[in-house]
Amino acid sequence: MGGNYRLRQLHSSCPIPTINFQSAKPKNSYPSKKTSTSQNNKKKQNFSTTDSDIVKWNIAITTHMRNGLCESALRVFNSMSRRSSVSYNAIISGYLRNHKFDLARDLFDKMPERDLFSWNVMLTGYVRNRDLKTARALFERMPERDIVSWNAMLSGYAQNGFVDEAREIFDKMPLKNGISWNGLLAAYVQNGRIEDAKRLFESKMDWTLVSWNCLMGGFVRKRRLLDARSVFDRMPVRDEISWNTIISGYAQNGEMEEARRLFEESPIQDVFTWTAMVSGYVQNGKLDEARSIFDRMPEKNSVSWNAMIAGYVQCKRMDMARELFEEMPSRDASSWNTMITGYAQSGYIAHARNLFDNMPQRDSISWSAMIAGYSQNGCSEEALHFFVEMQRDCERLNRSSFTCALSTCSNIAALELGRQLHCRLVKAGYQTGWYVGNALLAMYCKCGSIDEARDAFQEILEKDVVSWNTMIHGYARHGFGEEALTVFELMKTTGIRPDDATMVSVLAACSHAGLVDQGSEYFYSMNRDYGITAKLVHYTCMVDLLGRAGQLEEAQNLMKNMPFEPDAATWGALLGASRIHGNTELGEKAAQIIFEMEPHNSGMYILLSKLYAASGRWSDAGKMRLEMRNKGVKKVPGYSWLEVQNKIHTFKVGDTSHPHTDKIYTFLEEMDLKLKQEGYISSTNLVFHDVEEEEKVHMLKYHSEKLAVAYGILYIPAGRPIRVIKNLRVCEDCHNAIKYISKIVGRLIILRDNHRFHYFEGGSCSCRDFW
Repeated sequence: MGGNYRLRQLHSSCPIPTINFQSAKPKNSYPSKKTSTSQNNKKKQNFSTTDSDIVKWNIAITTHMRNGLCESALRVFNSMSRRSSVSYNAIISGYLRNHKFDLARDLFDKMPERDLFSWNVMLTGYVRNRDLKTARALFERMPERDIVSWNAMLSGYAQNGFVDEAREIFDKMPLKNGISWNGLLAAYVQNGRIEDAKRLFESKMDWTLVSWNCLMGGFVRKRRLLDARSVFDRMPVRDEISWNTIISGYAQNGEMEEARRLFEESPIQDVFTWTAMVSGYVQNGKLDEARSIFDRMPEKNSVSWNAMIAGYVQCKRMDMARELFEEMPSRDASSWNTMITGYAQSGYIAHARNLFDNMPQRDSISWSAMIAGYSQNGCSEEALHFFVEMQRDCERLNRSSFTCALSTCSNIAALELGRQLHCRLVKAGYQTGWYVGNALLAMYCKCGSIDEARDAFQEILEKDVVSWNTMIHGYARHGFGEEALTVFELMKTTGIRPDDATMVSVLAACSHAGLVDQGSEYFYSMNRDYGITAKLVHYTCMVDLLGRAGQLEEAQNLMKNMPFEPDAATWGALLGASRIHGNTELGEKAAQIIFEMEPHNSGMYILLSKLYAASGRWSDAGKMRLEMRNKGVKKVPGYSWLEVQNKIHTFKVGDTSHPHTDKIYTFLEEMDLKLKQEGYISSTNLVFHDVEEEEKVHMLKYHSEKLAVAYGILYIPAGRPIRVIKNLRVCEDCHNAIKYISKIVGRLIILRDNHRFHYFEGGSCSCRDFW
């Protein structure tokens, strides 16, 4: 809000000189034929035009350039028998104004004689073209400089974030004016160097109102309200920008009482002042107060309406948001997009689609909102369909749409489609930015291509903490604990400080790789080395690490001594470890506590049932199934899927719906014989139904992951990995069988379950049977 005012203030305080072209009518823009002939007769040996004629020609050039008629201006220029430096300057300035930098540079280089204006125009051209290196070289070559030259160089550095270089120019300036001081002050503020801005401000007394507002705005952006208020109170004069900036500062930081007091005190309450209050109440979740201010507004603009609608959307009060949306006198794209996003995030994807279809004009945000909505609501195919339609609609693919599409590919592990998106990213020039780069990195990690993930990670030029965390977590989930820890150590050398999520990934890496000692060292050094206080999730990782390693007593002791009450996830880690190591008594204890916390957690019933079945306690396993039925607890059905030729194929246990069912089952029957010859024995103890042994073997034979693997072997060309995804954890029998299958068929099989990746190759798994 304040930004618009600042722009207007700057324009009003720095008027641009204009030239009156009223006498330069098109019919008089060129010297007459009579005049030219007369002059030719008088002085053929010298020149054919007078100085007044040159002025007219120059005015004609300028007029053509201002109207974007570059070729017409050039024809006038070429027809001149004599040109002044002003003629050249008019052409060069026109080229720069019409974004023809190369033509301006070429003409500048050919000028027979340059004046100071010529040098300044070309210097400004290089600055606007962001070629600061060449601009500086030109600046150093100038035979003379004036305040315009110095300010052009200072502004170039300042606007591109080279604050130290801007300060160097400032300090060398033989003469400074208000533009010089304001330029450096703005550079400090815009680049977050508020202390430098403060020192500069205190070194001079006669600052303009724009400068006072600039410094105060810098303190507000840094959330330093006491400093901002000090500036506000010291201001010799205030305008609407001053009041709106300080009111917005208090409102955005949750200090609504002070914002309200200043609002009532403000001598000028324009639409931006009122909207600042509405936005402040909305951001702090006080919708009733926001609505009260909104209803009292003497004048509302689209920003006011959208702020109030966004408030209702954020609180999931879509009925109220829709009511205001319908009342809006004039809706803009932001209004429609806010409603579409609100419906999509609330799960009302049909309502979002209806609004989208009725929009008078869509933009890239509209498309991205729908793609994200479908993706977040589990409609992955629709999300990708929208992405394709977005391109057909000739809408420019922005970072958000690419990120949503990549996220969808991650969810369904559509690696081939993700690779195609990567190619389009490269063409669009987005591949090296961290925003899209992180989404690309996550896609490769979740789709099971850790090598391509590493390549994507290396291509991110400016990695943030999310980049590093994603790579560490990717290696951890793929079972490459040592590689994950190597990346973590490298992260520390770059100066990026680890956060809570980093340490969760590091501990998970140690857990998956069985690195108990290293994991314990990282856990107990978190606070000492990185200032991170261990949270419940970190303790849960440690319980999982110790439990998987068979140190069940140590895991229990850690739970007793932790500063939090263990939650269901922590007890679940202990239950899982108890099942792995056959400790039925401890498993029962953990399960009963979980049932009290989360009585409808089907996964824990299944785990305990498997523990009973593995111990031969069929009666207790049966009781678990009966208890689930009596409590209405439904088992999440297991299913697996894989991508073949850009199409997702999904299977469930005993599935016969796939068009190639006969070939899949025939393959598995033949494979069963080969498995037995290799020494494979079905893990019938995992079937927690008290049935005959033969029926248990049959029940295990057609699990969803085996069906998916069989289809992959049949229809994915030899030499290419088979990537299968399962929504639940892979069972022990399937894990054992797929190890043998990978050896028999000589294929790399990558299986992602809901916990980690398994790389099956040559009869072994990357997890070393530790999952």
